[in-house]
Amino acid sequence: MTSKGVVVSPPQQSAIFADQQSPATSPAEVVVPASATPSIRRTDFLAFSPPSIGEEEIAAVARVMRSDWITTGPETRRFEERFAAAVNAPAALALNSCTAGLHVALAAYGIGPGDEVITTTLTFAATSNVVELLGARPVLVDVEPDTLNIDPARVEAAVTPRTRAIMPVHFAGHPAEMDPLEELAAAHDLILVEDAAHALPARYRGRAIGSAKHPTAFSFYATKNLSTAEGGMLTGEPAMIARSRVISLHGMSADAASRYRQGGKWAYEVVAPGYKYNMTDIAAAMGIVQLGRLPDFQARRQAVARSYMDAFAGEEALELPAVRPHVQHAWHLFALRLRDGVLSIGRDRFIEELTARGIGTSVHFIPVHMHPYYRDRYGLAAGDYPVALDNFRRLVSLPLHPRLADGDVADVVEATYDVIRRFRR
Repeated sequence: MTSKGVVVSPPQQSAIFADQQSPATSPAEVVVPASATPSIRRTDFLAFSPPSIGEEEIAAVARVMRSDWITTGPETRRFEERFAAAVNAPAALALNSCTAGLHVALAAYGIGPGDEVITTTLTFAATSNVVELLGARPVLVDVEPDTLNIDPARVEAAVTPRTRAIMPVHFAGHPAEMDPLEELAAAHDLILVEDAAHALPARYRGRAIGSAKHPTAFSFYATKNLSTAEGGMLTGEPAMIARSRVISLHGMSADAASRYRQGGKWAYEVVAPGYKYNMTDIAAAMGIVQLGRLPDFQARRQAVARSYMDAFAGEEALELPAVRPHVQHAWHLFALRLRDGVLSIGRDRFIEELTARGIGTSVHFIPVHMHPYYRDRYGLAAGDYPVALDNFRRLVSLPLHPRLADGDVADVVEATYDVIRRFRR
């Protein structure tokens, strides 16, 4: 879906990416149409975020499936070791989801009834759900207007004698402001647990997300920067990881691999009421290959994000994602915001128009406080979190994944400008 128009060739290194390594893949050349084309539409629908799976992943999975061991075992341990090395983590535990990582980390520190955990409202509900599942109370706070990450000033105001933990989320792959959050945690003797579902391979002030001693949970869901279809990883100091490992598998003192593989002993003890959150060797085999491909994946994500940034720079209808100079953005999402008063349509209609042009999109996220469970349980109103509410109603995430070709990027840009032109006031 390209038409004659103005060719925009992004510069080699935009200022917004100056702190990041130059990608191996050059930015896509994008086409901004010179005039409206009402009939613009791709011949095929551009999926928002399909997985990037190749023959190497398929071969690795097949190898494990043909072996004598397919559940948690040597492949999972190998994945844990390589992941820990990749993010400079003290230790790592492979699990079946990021949600599992957050859950067992809080459980490992004894979070339970009567406790409060401060977190952001602009996140997927899993972040708050794990707190509820432990019988504790999630205390939601508003976000910063530029990065949409949890606002440290609001976190400080929310601390009470019942507060036990702070759980920041690195929205879209942009790291939250960890320095003030770490200072708050130290000052009030609180646990810090990072929800890094979007943040591989992000960095904050030169430090890899996941390298800290406190718990950090990553997601390997189908749409994530590294995928095992379903899966996750918890990183942190070794003692916490050891406790979490027991809790993640029924509270057992020994897993199946240590009991049933050659030389293993059958006996075990249940030392805690645990969960069933372990990763399989099938998923781990896929994860090891994906981890090796991650630098190339990230280079392409950066290239696509740069192309979008340059193509939409100066467009009054759009507010572009913020990137602070002291972070490396993981670019899990490219979340645009529509500016009020520029277009005659709202976000929902904007998405419908892009869909009609063959472009897949999404919205991240419906704020937690607006979901019926949390709204009704805690008596919350939509306007209680004005920054999150204002941004939610304007948010739209464009396609961003390694499989996007230059022509796909051009199609997204062209379709977006077509909608803007047709509905500009």
